[in-house]
Amino acid sequence: MVKNQRKLNKYKIQQMIVQFLPLVALVVLFLVFCAVVQTKGYRLDMYLKIVFNEGIVLAVVATGAIFIYSLGSFDISLGAATLFSATMGVLNYNAFENVPLMIVVIGVSGIGCSLLSSILASIFHIPVFVATVAMMSVLSAVSAQIITSRGGALGGISIPSNVLKSLDVPAFKIVTLAVFFLLCLYVFNFTKIGRREKFIGGNPVCAKLTGINYNKHAIIGFCIAGLSVGLGAFLTLVYTPSVTATTASSLGMNILVAIVFGGMPISGGADSKIFSAIIGGFSYILLDNALELIFDSSSGYGITQIISAVFFLLVVYAASMNYRTKTLPR
Repeated sequence: MVKNQRKLNKYKIQQMIVQFLPLVALVVLFLVFCAVVQTKGYRLDMYLKIVFNEGIVLAVVATGAIFIYSLGSFDISLGAATLFSATMGVLNYNAFENVPLMIVVIGVSGIGCSLLSSILASIFHIPVFVATVAMMSVLSAVSAQIITSRGGALGGISIPSNVLKSLDVPAFKIVTLAVFFLLCLYVFNFTKIGRREKFIGGNPVCAKLTGINYNKHAIIGFCIAGLSVGLGAFLTLVYTPSVTATTASSLGMNILVAIVFGGMPISGGADSKIFSAIIGGFSYILLDNALELIFDSSSGYGITQIISAVFFLLVVYAASMNYRTKTLPR
């Protein structure tokens, strides 16, 4: 009896350590980043602003993407969708010079891209990987063609810098992230939509036998992700009122890495945590920028990618300790 109690206590401590590990890693990465900037002799406030703006966009889009990943699915076309939405927003403003209309167009574009991906995957039963890769290629190509044809020699399109300048302040971005996150938190943790999506991710066969419609909840999840894409595209234009063919090019893969960094299993299910989007998003941006500062030469790019990959594998290994039990998860 005493031996079993010790094992139980040890397991509870291990669970607690693993749960707090992503937050501890975020704090450590922040301190390391500050130390690297100071050592290099750069302005800390300038680099913190860069990390803040990049982290906000990644955290916002990753928050919506949680609804997809909790299903045990994924979408690597979110970066291309963000680029497409921002491109549509710029074109719309340049045509009508109406900010509210531009915001609506950006949102509709983001939701439309994700809705199309969900229809291909759910209704037509095309594998998610194939559907999202196809969407990524198509959206990137269409956006690049529009930008190239309208951007002149520089290959970029933009809106006047003063249009959204008043919104380019930390308070607006923090409030935007907080409001969107709280709404998603409520839906994910306190409504049947979130509970059923986690149930589907944990055991799709059992969920189907209980009458839960996978296609319906997949479409809902993709639509919420599409809303986050539109919001991320708008925040991108607030920070940089121009769009090039490389805008948000790596966002899709960064979301996958960020969610894992935040302590969420790739398989989704009941262990999905929406806090992973914010914690992992800022952790990844801090790590990426710190490595770029350390290996600032062109030859250091490969080393940066290797270190990021090793760090990613270590995080996955540490997080997987939380799910290694002798019984199947229910």
